[in-house]
Amino acid sequence: MNILLLGSGGREHALAWKLAQSPLCDKLWAAPGNPGIAQEAECIGLDATDHAAVIEFCRAQSIDLVVIGPEAPLVDGLADSLRAAGLDTFGPSKQAAQLEGSKGFTKELCKRANIPTARYERCTSLEQAWGKLKRFDPPFVLKADGLAAGKGVVIAETREEAQEALNDMFGGQFGSAGSEVVIEQFLVGEEASFFALTDGSSIVPIGTAQDHKRVGEGDTGPNTGGMGAYSPAPVLSEALQARVMREIVEPTVRTMREEGMPYSGVLYAGLMLTKDGPQLIEYNARFGDPECQVLMMRLESDLVELMLACAQGRLDEIAPPKLADEFALTVVMAAEGYPGTPKKGGAIDLGDAEAAGAKVFHAGTALGDGKLVASGGRVLNVTAKGASATEAQRKAYTAVDAITFPEGFCRRDIGQREVRRERG
Repeated sequence: MNILLLGSGGREHALAWKLAQSPLCDKLWAAPGNPGIAQEAECIGLDATDHAAVIEFCRAQSIDLVVIGPEAPLVDGLADSLRAAGLDTFGPSKQAAQLEGSKGFTKELCKRANIPTARYERCTSLEQAWGKLKRFDPPFVLKADGLAAGKGVVIAETREEAQEALNDMFGGQFGSAGSEVVIEQFLVGEEASFFALTDGSSIVPIGTAQDHKRVGEGDTGPNTGGMGAYSPAPVLSEALQARVMREIVEPTVRTMREEGMPYSGVLYAGLMLTKDGPQLIEYNARFGDPECQVLMMRLESDLVELMLACAQGRLDEIAPPKLADEFALTVVMAAEGYPGTPKKGGAIDLGDAEAAGAKVFHAGTALGDGKLVASGGRVLNVTAKGASATEAQRKAYTAVDAITFPEGFCRRDIGQREVRRERG
């Protein structure tokens, strides 16, 4: 099979690494890819916003499966264009991708499908938001409605902070993503992520994870796209996972299908585990980043087979995903200045980071004069497996310490909550 993978981040490197392992994969292309992905695939300069060019490439190279990694092309409707051209595609339609593309859309679907989620209000102007803020008690959860690269959520401790954040949002801090804002009730509990594959009818779980959104240790500082993650998330017990499927994921897929916008691809549910049970915080229409990296480290099934079954509507005909019993943990190495303005061009020497079995997934890297340099905010995802979270954490940080990246930084406490639990 010939496969085209779209994307250039750490998530896509992890997907490329796993796709290339499949005996079904004859040739893998990636657009645009990165230096790490180039070790697994032939990287090409396709623009995912030019649907006609992508289709033309697929026809010229006899592509059998297109895998869309990031959210933006999904929300832009690329999967629709590819399917209309007769190409098997892993990823939801434009309508279905509204689950990620619009916080308000998801909230209203939850209301219709009776899915547990926080109380909310949608606001389309600053004045309206100030008025509706009075209906909530601090802390306040403020979300830009559209795509904001994982940074569009503000938790304000006081009403004054909330008003200032709303000023920024409606003032263009997140571009068009902030033209509408959702105000939510603050939920108390522990966050966890649940992943499922679906072809629009059948649904199969494909793992759990917990990530670390804040830039600073101890979960301090502003939200980022994610500074690290580990899988599985033992806090999501088998009983809780069954409840998430029954109360959240299955009603979502059923409602989407009944309303004429069937969801096909991976469905990533961000959850808060409250005293009243799991509640949906948000949906993502693609694998998480960096959660994908730890899931792919654990996945023992053939990823091509799973994705093709989703794309062709026959997920019920193949064996469900099998994941290793081990833990996987990834540490994000970011460029100085992230999540603000990252410093690009910093030299990177990976050394012998992978010598002990760790895997370094490239996220924001490029080649400058033949040498590896930073080209984005999140630069590397240093990932390792172990029999416990403690062991996976130790291996991952040993690999981190083997890397020379003077203008980079990372959190040193990824997975610490689970490590503490293991210590009792």
